[in-house]
Amino acid sequence: MSNTPNSRRSPSPSEVGIPVPLLPSSLSRREVLKLGGSAAAAAAFLAACGTSNTASTSASGGTVTVGSNHSDPAELKGIQAINAAFTRATGTQVKLNTVDHNTFQDQITSYLQGTPQDVFTWFSGHRMRFFANQGLATAIDDVWNNVKDHYTSAFATAVTGDDGKVYGIPVDYYPWAVFYRKSVFQQHNWNIPTNWDDFKSVASKMKSAGLTPIAFADKDGWPAQGTFDILNLRLNGYDFHIRLLTGKEKWTDSKVTNVFKKWAEIVPYYTPGFAGLTWQQGADTLLRKQSGMMMFGLFISQEFSATNDPTDIADLDFFPFPDLGTQYDAEKALDAPIDIVMMSAKSPTLSNDRAQAKQWLQFYGQGSTQLLMFKEAAGFIPTAKDVDTSSYSALQKKAAQIVGSAKKITQFFDRDSRPDFAGANGMQGFLQRFLANPTQDTAGLQSQMQQFWDSLPPES
Repeated sequence: MSNTPNSRRSPSPSEVGIPVPLLPSSLSRREVLKLGGSAAAAAAFLAACGTSNTASTSASGGTVTVGSNHSDPAELKGIQAINAAFTRATGTQVKLNTVDHNTFQDQITSYLQGTPQDVFTWFSGHRMRFFANQGLATAIDDVWNNVKDHYTSAFATAVTGDDGKVYGIPVDYYPWAVFYRKSVFQQHNWNIPTNWDDFKSVASKMKSAGLTPIAFADKDGWPAQGTFDILNLRLNGYDFHIRLLTGKEKWTDSKVTNVFKKWAEIVPYYTPGFAGLTWQQGADTLLRKQSGMMMFGLFISQEFSATNDPTDIADLDFFPFPDLGTQYDAEKALDAPIDIVMMSAKSPTLSNDRAQAKQWLQFYGQGSTQLLMFKEAAGFIPTAKDVDTSSYSALQKKAAQIVGSAKKITQFFDRDSRPDFAGANGMQGFLQRFLANPTQDTAGLQSQMQQFWDSLPPES
């Protein structure tokens, strides 16, 4: 999930409390407020403006429009570098519209139903198939045939729709794990925990040492889903997890109850006031050595590289989430979300730009192209097999290794489930209610989760 805004930047619209969907990054606050929070108006305005960042190009090769959630400064530089390279190679002008990541994710449906750009950044798995099934994305099998040799079968599966057609090009991925600073562990002579008891033991020692043991921040709702995922995977296994997230198991199941009971054991070690903190604020406590660990995605590394002090990023390390003593520990399952680029179906310019859009997607399917993003936003690992890995750090090589050793890989809660269930009005809110009172009897809350699922219309 490209969720990597950087703490050392001006706050994005969502972070300063502007509740407006899909707003171009070039909008002023006055223009934001004029939209009045209308999802339809904002989505339409996004597509109409669509030019907040445009590569310097020759127009001889036509134009392609790109809707992007790469709002973090490092990612923005990466996508701009890709577009500039594409223009140099093809002569095609790229009109890039950059939108705050969380806003983009929350309002993507309205956007795709309105007047979207020709191509857009998104997620693989269920979230991709959801829009393909709704007719809001265009199949790109002809593009895939030109780049498929760059990918493993696992990546091919991740971009294949329910109809057997391909709807995306995989461009990067990143694992979730428990991050820490090596110097902090070394200073206190703490060992890396490999099981649940050791994990809680080192957390207790961190608390005694005056640290917040586990940095946690859930203002945006989605970070908590990463912890639910790993606990459910370790306790109940991959198959149950995927079936639960797609409605084939019940949220009232005692197996889900056990997840919440286990989770409640570590909530006392979380950052105080976590419900009001962004993930960047949580990560910064790890950076400043105020906390000891953080369960998060590899893109947390951008917080450390942004200091421009090489000793910070060199000090960052991670370990797999500890075993819980079940038969499913052997799966070594983890979230390793895959980001993709897709072609929309309702772009008003696609009839003129189709050839250029396909050319842009194919260009992004090359390892050399993906490396341009990686060089700017090193928290993401390129997906293409032909990428030059000589510039990978030890941390990135370790990340690739942990994904390679996992027997089961998931795409993250909000990608493995339907978006109207996973979002702010659904499981994000339910998990926040659990975390507000982790010792509660969760039977009633689980019933509400199931009732919410049952109330949703058939997914088409």
